[in-house]
Amino acid sequence: MKGIDPVTLASRNEGKRRELEALAAGALRLRLLPPDAPDVVEDGSTYLDNARKKAVSAARFVGGAALADDSGLEVDALGGGPGVRSARFGGRGLDDAGRTAYLLRRIGEAADRRARFRCVLVLARGDDWVSSEGVLEGEIALAPRGGGGFGYDPVFLASCFGGRTLAEVAASEKNRVSHRAAALRALLPKLR
Repeated sequence: MKGIDPVTLASRNEGKRRELEALAAGALRLRLLPPDAPDVVEDGSTYLDNARKKAVSAARFVGGAALADDSGLEVDALGGGPGVRSARFGGRGLDDAGRTAYLLRRIGEAADRRARFRCVLVLARGDDWVSSEGVLEGEIALAPRGGGGFGYDPVFLASCFGGRTLAEVAASEKNRVSHRAAALRALLPKLR
């Protein structure tokens, strides 16, 4: 996939655009999905299904390259859930804090608190697409801690941070080891 710059991010989230562009360290220049682009229903059974669906839809709409991600939290005590349903876990009316509280109630005092964040990235152009995956291993804390991050970060104890949640580490530390960073590192060589 030569000549892919600039790439449309299949999202209207400026924070996600900035994060991915920073992680790409100059290898990609990203722009947000135009406001008039159609919304895509994320009804796939896998991260790849959802990311591919979003990337292809965005690529067709803009007539160029598009990058999409789908990611989620997988908790062993929940049989790998919430997984692809992470953003809707507990119902559509919940915000990040509500979903986190619901997660903690569902896990309860389970001894096995192992978990991982998983991200799949898909870059599409026309009918061609490439994908990559990244994983960050850890476990679920007993209670939320820290004021940074978003989503499930306040309860995710990344194995590499010695007992700190992702919400307790600087964004630069998190971005260096995140599932999204790992997926992007795996994707960039495929673009050459």
